[in-house]
Amino acid sequence: MKLNLRNPLVFLDLETTGINIVNDRIVEIALLKIHIDGSEEEKVLRINPEIPISEEATRIHGITNEDLKNKPTFKEVAKSLAKFIEGCDLAGFNSNRFDIPLLAEEFLRAGVDIDLKKKKFIDIQAIFHKMEKRTLAAAYKFYCQKNLIDAHSAMADTRATYEVMQAQLDMYRDEEIEDQNGNPIIPIVNDMDKLSEFSSYDRNVDFVGRIVYDENGIEVFNFGKNKGIPVEKVLEEQPGYFGWILNGEFPLYTKKVLTNIKLRLKDK
Repeated sequence: MKLNLRNPLVFLDLETTGINIVNDRIVEIALLKIHIDGSEEEKVLRINPEIPISEEATRIHGITNEDLKNKPTFKEVAKSLAKFIEGCDLAGFNSNRFDIPLLAEEFLRAGVDIDLKKKKFIDIQAIFHKMEKRTLAAAYKFYCQKNLIDAHSAMADTRATYEVMQAQLDMYRDEEIEDQNGNPIIPIVNDMDKLSEFSSYDRNVDFVGRIVYDENGIEVFNFGKNKGIPVEKVLEEQPGYFGWILNGEFPLYTKKVLTNIKLRLKDK
């Protein structure tokens, strides 16, 4: 099924030094841009992460430290990547929980001011898990009736994700399910806004869910002693908490969100 797009949609997949959002780095990024007219544009880059790749990560994606010693750093390609995804929504497989948060960290480290939170995110794994609960290779086999060749090659995974999404739209176009209140809905429609909402598991303010919106749309902490307490209330009553987070091992984007809330408080 041809995608019904309001904005170009970029499918992405990252290969990394490991799985820690805060400390690990990108070693390969694949971007597949689907333009509104259905035309496609690819970009694949290998990147020198400037830190060692874990042995476990190399076993998965096959990329070694030696492979990357003469490749550009993320900072050197950050502006061109930001330009490539400008005005686009983003999609991937497990991208809401891993690829997009890690990409946001890399942009912040590189000093490139791009607010990914303004984009729509469509997580193909979330749709798959809600409907079938399997893995990408199984999803590709299930939806596309093909075996995934070169799994964990960034572009192979990226293109497979795009094909799975098209097949999902075909398969579920007439299927009704119920929402959490028991109301019938038709979730799989060819509309990127609705797909973004359906494929989201959370109400995160940052990417990793340290700060979330409560049922009233208020920003609250989602961890530790202040879990469930409004961020503004904590910042007003516990001024040292702000410094503790800024000096702690939290994602840069979480620190950015918290700083913006603190600045907003000053303007009240």
